[in-house]
Amino acid sequence: MTHPDGAVPAHGGGPVVVVGPASWNTLVRVAALPEARSQTLFASGHHDGLGGTSAGKAVTLAALGIDVRLRTVLGADALGDAVRGALAHPRIALDAVPARDGRTERHVNLMTDDGGRVSVYLTLPSPGVAVDAAAGLAGARAAVVDLAELSIPVLAAARDAGVPVWCDVHDDDGVAEFQRPFADAADVLLVSGARLADPVAYLRARVAGGTRLAVCTRGAGGALALDADGFWEVAAAPAGAVVDTNGAGDAFLAGLLAATLDGRGTAEALAWASAAGALAVATEALAAPHATRDGVRALARGVAVTRA
Repeated sequence: MTHPDGAVPAHGGGPVVVVGPASWNTLVRVAALPEARSQTLFASGHHDGLGGTSAGKAVTLAALGIDVRLRTVLGADALGDAVRGALAHPRIALDAVPARDGRTERHVNLMTDDGGRVSVYLTLPSPGVAVDAAAGLAGARAAVVDLAELSIPVLAAARDAGVPVWCDVHDDDGVAEFQRPFADAADVLLVSGARLADPVAYLRARVAGGTRLAVCTRGAGGALALDADGFWEVAAAPAGAVVDTNGAGDAFLAGLLAATLDGRGTAEALAWASAAGALAVATEALAAPHATRDGVRALARGVAVTRA
């Protein structure tokens, strides 16, 4: 693997280690997100399925031919069995840490057609056993360290092992305490622009702090990225009809990482990211488990990535 800035890290050719949430979710489609008042809502549809940002990255990376070791907290319950079944893939090695209370993470997500979402956490498990933060990192190609209690010790362990750290801090506002260690540790950083008052300033601060490539996603507006040589404008790949936006950011990061592992340059890797994100919104499944390398490559050819 080559970092986006061209530096070759000291690590092996093993799997990508992904650490963070996997859950079982109920997704409810509504016309508009509810206001903060008593009311009755009528759903236009609903379904249950795999959730969790780390699960979304794992299934997309696996679809793109990348071996993954996924460490997550799962309960000894029927929902845990459902998550395990949904993650069954020859390229995914599941490292399931037992939940302290035996219950698997579960959400109810209210979704709108324009990508709006309200997530209600019904269960948020903690690890029930001590976990070796360095497990699986020797020889790993990269560590994708997602926002979770389980993940925090992995940030330092990956750095100690010389493994590049990739972090998705979601809707970080640049101030919230929980995201800070992730943002500070990332070699490659992904953030949503949803809560950023000044994305340009945020990206500049991250790169000044040592991040090699910082990317702010903007939904249908594409993405803005910054590396040591300046800003990149990334167009949104044509997505067609938007079916479900869950996991679009996870697929974006997976596409970026897969292209980087191939040794592709930053512009092409960002185009792959945009293409994978577009594939994710075209399915009810989490992220883009249906993606193929050929499909992402073909879609990426039409994505404009230019220096801003």
